[in-house]
Amino acid sequence: MIELQQLSKAHRAGVVETLALDAIDLQIEAGEYVAVTGPSGCGKSTLLGLLGLLDRPTAGRYLLQGQDLSRKSERELAALRRERIGFVFQSFNLVDELSVQQNVQLALRYGPLSEREQRLRVSEVLERLGLAHRAAHHPSQLSGGQQQRVAIARAIAARPALLLADEPTGNLDSAHGQEVMKLLRELNDEGTTLVMVTHSAEHAAQASRSLRLLDGRLLVDALAEALA
Repeated sequence: MIELQQLSKAHRAGVVETLALDAIDLQIEAGEYVAVTGPSGCGKSTLLGLLGLLDRPTAGRYLLQGQDLSRKSERELAALRRERIGFVFQSFNLVDELSVQQNVQLALRYGPLSEREQRLRVSEVLERLGLAHRAAHHPSQLSGGQQQRVAIARAIAARPALLLADEPTGNLDSAHGQEVMKLLRELNDEGTTLVMVTHSAEHAAQASRSLRLLDGRLLVDALAEALA
C-alpha cells in the first residue's frame, strides 16, 4: 500500500539545513498495524506528515496504492488526503463552536456525498463509537476520552484506507487511553491500515510491526528483523 524510496526531508533556516528524515526505504502492506517509535526529534512526526500528504519530501519517492505522488499537484494531493487518509492527533483538534455531529461531518463536507448521506454516515459512525447520545453536545461538554473518540469518528467518517495516529493517547489518562487503543485495534482488525507514532513501549507492542527512528534514519524494523 505504501512504498517509500530513499525518502528524505530537510528543513532550512537561513543557511542552516537540518535533515529530519534521511533516505528512508520502507514498505507497508494494506491492513498492517505499524508503530513508529524513537526519541523526541528523531523524525517520527515528520514521517507521519509526509505519509499524510501534509508536507512534501525534499528527495525520494512516495507511492501510495501504486501511485507515485511526487508529481501530483496540491489539489490532487488534497483530494487523495480527503478520500484515502484519516488523521488522529494527540490534541483532539475539535471545533468547540460546533456540535459533535457537525465536527464529524466536517470530514465529509467536500466529498461526493449529499447532505442527507453525510448525516446518515455521521450517525452510523457515532453509533459505532458509542457517541450517538452525544451528537448534539459540544466538545467542552465531553470527557477527554469522549473527545478523542469524536476525533476518531471524524477520521474514519470518509472510510479511509489509511489511518495515521500521532500519540493518540498522549492527552488521556490510562483508562481512556486503553479505550482508544482498543478502538484502534478494532479498526485495524476490520482492514484499516494503521500507522501510529507513540512513545509508549506498551502501545507499540500491540502493533503487528514496530519501526524505530533515530536521527532521521530507520534504525530498526522489527518485522524485517523477524523475517531475516
